[in-house]
Amino acid sequence: MASRDVYGAVEGGGTKFVCMIGTSPTDVVDEVTIPTTGPAETIGEVIEFLQRPRPGIRLVAIGVATFGPIDLDPTSSTYGCVLKTTKEEWSGARILAPIARRLGVPVGWDTDVNGAVLGEARWGAAQGIDPVLYLTVGTGIGGGALVNGATIHGLLHPEMGHIAVPAVPGDSFPGICTFHGRCLEGIASGPALAARCGRPVPEIPPDDPVWDLEARYLAHGIRSLILTLSPRRVVLSGGVMRQAHLLPRVRRALVEVLNGYIDLPELKDRIDEYVVLSKLDQKAGLYGALVLAERASPRTG
Repeated sequence: MASRDVYGAVEGGGTKFVCMIGTSPTDVVDEVTIPTTGPAETIGEVIEFLQRPRPGIRLVAIGVATFGPIDLDPTSSTYGCVLKTTKEEWSGARILAPIARRLGVPVGWDTDVNGAVLGEARWGAAQGIDPVLYLTVGTGIGGGALVNGATIHGLLHPEMGHIAVPAVPGDSFPGICTFHGRCLEGIASGPALAARCGRPVPEIPPDDPVWDLEARYLAHGIRSLILTLSPRRVVLSGGVMRQAHLLPRVRRALVEVLNGYIDLPELKDRIDEYVVLSKLDQKAGLYGALVLAERASPRTG
């Protein structure tokens, strides 16, 4: 029986690694969720899943989209590693090398949010659109961008959650980011909201004034990213954005903080089509890892 070529996809997060075998969201051969513990144990379980014999299936490439910061420079001695991170046990952890060595196939590599924007552009809320901005608002805030079909790599990779945003008058909250205090993540992430209100995000009532403040800060961050990257669509995701009342507030606040500077329909009467929620939600990074695998595959690379 002839073997069918498939890809491996790995999305690595702070609490779990999700792995799948397949070729698309509608062609999933196998999938598993692995708790994030130490690097050796977690990566070992990832490799064990990918190596599992599957009759009639041939793994031809793997994509890994993981939390950062990570080294994306192939000429660097730490390529494929997690760099200094608040998850101390993972600082310096090698992810790519053991997977590539044990599986013996090409491995694509990027951040989880860059993976997510690839997934949204292929199968989600930004199909056929380029450039695209993806921003997730949850335990942290992170962003990825697709420009001319590629994600952005440079000195490092985008760390959109750590951009500075202006303080709303009267707001003295110091922020929770251990590096920057009042950066976007420090004042608008889920833990920042919880610290402001003294309760978990799902328990904050929809009529609490903090939501207008949250929308204003997210709008300031999105404004800066729009003016920098000029995306044709903005896709929002993450646990905080699951509050149904928040997206309309963000759209209204974005129009206000742009103050007519971009005089285009997308930033006025078509704002509902321009700033949208993810269609892939928690699967965006995993499906983006499939795209990374496809691009690394000898059949397409």
